[in-house]
Amino acid sequence: MGRSFANLHIKSNNLEKTIEALRELGKGHGDVLGIKEAHEPPVVMYISKSNENWISVLHDYFVWGTVKKVGKRLSQLIEEPVMTAGYMNEEIFELSVFADGAIQAEKIFCEQWAREDYGLTEERLNDDYLREALDIRNEDFADLIKITTPWQAVDKLSELVKLTLWCDAEWIPYEDDLRQRFEKYEF
Repeated sequence: MGRSFANLHIKSNNLEKTIEALRELGKGHGDVLGIKEAHEPPVVMYISKSNENWISVLHDYFVWGTVKKVGKRLSQLIEEPVMTAGYMNEEIFELSVFADGAIQAEKIFCEQWAREDYGLTEERLNDDYLREALDIRNEDFADLIKITTPWQAVDKLSELVKLTLWCDAEWIPYEDDLRQRFEKYEF
């Protein structure tokens, strides 16, 4: 069996406001981060102002299956859209966008056999909202949603939104590029 990892991105240009929301998430909503006791060590997150539109967040608890809960909760604490990207065994790329504590749009990029094997259906397929939240031109979006190979979809979306989507908190010690872009925060 392969590996699962995920990351989270907030559509914002206000780093301070985003850090405050992440601090609140770590202190008051630790259940979505796997924190069971209040006296556990501080929550460590890696945060990058990826570009003028997006702030990226990595955390070791973000994996396919958990990151959507974090995105949903964080979208209750911050006014901007929250995008989660989850990967499973290089067979599935699940892209979800949340606002006001609810999923607004989702697209799962995978081959038909993987969709059937895992029993996958989009929770809420809303192409117009997804395209607008990601700020992608109609032609580019039409090309993107036709892709069924997860890594190709990740590459295309990374190019369109100018984000590195194929990254994980565990990789930071080993990859110079990630170490230079992400700053460590403890909450």
